[in-house]
Amino acid sequence: MSSHDTEPDTPAAVTVRCQDNRAVTVQLRDPSRPDEDRVRYAVEASAPGLAIRVDEVVAWNRGAGLAAFLEELAADFRGWDGQRVWQTDDRDLTVSAVFRSGGHVGLTWTLRPWRSAAGGWEASVTTWLDAGEQTSALAADVRGFLTQQDGARG
Repeated sequence: MSSHDTEPDTPAAVTVRCQDNRAVTVQLRDPSRPDEDRVRYAVEASAPGLAIRVDEVVAWNRGAGLAAFLEELAADFRGWDGQRVWQTDDRDLTVSAVFRSGGHVGLTWTLRPWRSAAGGWEASVTTWLDAGEQTSALAADVRGFLTQQDGARG
């Protein structure tokens, strides 16, 4: 049983499922490329009693994005101390990673729509996956999601 899946009926989506509780998911979906410098997409997170969505998360094509962060985690599959953090420039998506014994990575996905930061909301879910192969596969899926051409998105 995999901790992440690319939805076969929605090729422009990446779903991360927690291996400890398959009801906890994060999905990157609905990518659009307004220009060559960035990709906009939505992030949905769900858990028992929770369903949230942040639209227009922006990924800039500068090389230090979410895919690179996940690739670094996968390269360190033997573990690390403390917490590693990545976030979008607008801070509407933050992903923090911790390593636990047994070769598992906990990814905490915090969504905070920047447009409503004053008096807005914030929510987080944590997905657990295997440190090596599953984290590598997720990184590859995210890279493909963020770099696909507009024609592939319909």
